[in-house]
Amino acid sequence: MGEETLVAMPLAPPHHHHHHAHLPALPHLAAPPPPPPPPAETELTEQREEEVPVDDVVEASADVPRREEGLVVDGGEDVYYARRMLQGVVLRPPPHLPQPEAPPGLTRALSAPAPDGYVEEEEEQRPVERSASVNSAASAVVVDVASIGRFFRDRRDVLSSAITRRISSLKEASSSPPPPVGMDTYGVQEIHLPNVKVTVRLKDAIEADAEEDDAVGGGGDDGYSFSGSHIKGRVSFFSRSGCRDCAAVRAFFRQSALPYVEINLDVFPEREAEFASRAGASARVPQIFLNEKLLGGLVVLNSLRNSGEFERRVRDLAGRRCPDTAPRVPVYGFDNDPGKEGGDREDAMVGIVRVLRHRLPIQDRIVRLKLVKNCFSGADMVDGIVNHLECSRKKAVEIGRELARKHFIHHVFRENDFEDGSQNLYRFLEHDPAIPKYYNFIRGATNDGEPKLAAAIGQRMTKIMVAILEAYASDDRRHLDYSRIAASEEFRRYANMVQELQRVDMSALPAEERLPFFLNLHNAMAIHAVVRVGQPGAIDRRSSFSNFQYVVGGHPYSLATIRNGILRSNRRQPYTIAKPFGSSDKRLELVQGKVNPLVHFGLCDATRSSPIVRFFSTQGVEPELRHAAREFFLNGGVEIDLESRTVHLTRIIKWYSVDFGQDRETLKWILNYLDPTKAGLLTHLLNDGGAINISYLNYDWSLNV
Repeated sequence: MGEETLVAMPLAPPHHHHHHAHLPALPHLAAPPPPPPPPAETELTEQREEEVPVDDVVEASADVPRREEGLVVDGGEDVYYARRMLQGVVLRPPPHLPQPEAPPGLTRALSAPAPDGYVEEEEEQRPVERSASVNSAASAVVVDVASIGRFFRDRRDVLSSAITRRISSLKEASSSPPPPVGMDTYGVQEIHLPNVKVTVRLKDAIEADAEEDDAVGGGGDDGYSFSGSHIKGRVSFFSRSGCRDCAAVRAFFRQSALPYVEINLDVFPEREAEFASRAGASARVPQIFLNEKLLGGLVVLNSLRNSGEFERRVRDLAGRRCPDTAPRVPVYGFDNDPGKEGGDREDAMVGIVRVLRHRLPIQDRIVRLKLVKNCFSGADMVDGIVNHLECSRKKAVEIGRELARKHFIHHVFRENDFEDGSQNLYRFLEHDPAIPKYYNFIRGATNDGEPKLAAAIGQRMTKIMVAILEAYASDDRRHLDYSRIAASEEFRRYANMVQELQRVDMSALPAEERLPFFLNLHNAMAIHAVVRVGQPGAIDRRSSFSNFQYVVGGHPYSLATIRNGILRSNRRQPYTIAKPFGSSDKRLELVQGKVNPLVHFGLCDATRSSPIVRFFSTQGVEPELRHAAREFFLNGGVEIDLESRTVHLTRIIKWYSVDFGQDRETLKWILNYLDPTKAGLLTHLLNDGGAINISYLNYDWSLNV
């Protein structure tokens, strides 16, 4: 490995006749003078120099330097390199390109003299430094494939023999009473080799761990302390949203740190048949299963807990793996969702709609000094319907009005349902320029299914959101785990379900059901906004309440629109001038006739100072709102300082003071929702005739996580 290697090729035969044209050499093309000869040359090197014919030396002009090796560069550097390659000399790349590096142990070949600007090292053989600059001079190398192969074979043999010796010594030491140094009590040893870390675990230790898993899995003196790593079986139970018995079972499992799987039949209605076959047609939730075996409901659970039998059964469960016959775990995206996978019928008008989407001349137009995008005229649609169905224009207009009533199309300024003529402009619902703000559109597509009743959609939305709170919120509903909500199957189904709101007929929703519908829709949208957009900053906080929108019944609704337009009877948002709805807005048909101040304590905006998130029933919305107000004031919504005669109120009352009245009227209204202690203090301040100071608490805008 220390020998010098030379790559040599046969030299071209010498020329005895000179036919070279003597051109004046340019300075930058002149061949550089050769470097001084090394102190000691091998016989092969001397022989090579002697073989260079003298006849190849051409007399050049004064500005062309001579070469000792007999090469004259008449055509520049290209000729120089070509001639040197024919002589078998290995040349380096130019200095501005990466230089080759030889692996340790490879020999270096002598190179020929280089042109001007190329510096060649004439030092003893040594490995190339990794930290050397790319532009620094490096010795040219010849890659010896055989040497590389020997190098890797040697390293492989060394590594294999070292591992074999260590494993052999490990087996011998494991049979002796004292454990070897470096081995833990679990039979694991780490072997450290140069640049290699090998971990060896004995088969006996693996089998011992398996026996330990088959034995008792956890437990403690003061109750259950199970963990998922020790229980091979599965504890599961069927439930429904808002079920008190289900909540008690869920609380017991959480308190016991017992892993469980909950199958909510309101979220997974396709599991109803499985539940009936396993628990019986007349069975009611909750029903608990240990692997595939039915345990029973809450009464059975309490009886087994009191006798200690439940703990014994769970410990037996810890050593048995869950069979395939047990209730399966809901899997994100893989469980059949009857509402989205073949369960919906297509709308009867969807056939003509698909034809018109492809045939109508949809383009941008300028109307009333405004650029209106993605629109077509009423005359264009009538012509398209007449040509496709071969009907009269009157019949085509009726079809167009039906499409508008079902919210497939709408007027660009929402001024009429549908009229014939070139001045009336319309667009398809999915072509609205504000589609990026509509978060109940998935991939910008319209739901073409037959519209469902708004009341039915609202009930299913409420059940799914209650199930989300029960699974991913704290018991007091003050803290939500948004990351787990975003990854849950419940939220995926919610996101699919709200697409059905796009073309729902809101006029068919009974007046008494509109209040709980929009309260629940607001709170669900607030959770959806945090999951999809995140927490807004201090600057864009106000715009976030307006930018996150759903399309409901063909019209856009934001969090601000629902609160101020629908629930507050179209009153101005704080610190704004315009009302949410104009005089001709069709959404005015849905606003509440009278403002109920209690709605402010039923709306959650996903902040810590707002009321907790909750969802309301259709029949009991009024008592539920009163309970929400009492709970809010009980947990820091109002503070009374008798000495300074000051009442500290939430800023919600300041922002929406027009809904509560004057100061004393507001205090009298609050009096109905205070606990006895605070109610007594406030009554004393109101009746003694003195002045009362009102201040407002700071609002915590941080996320309720």
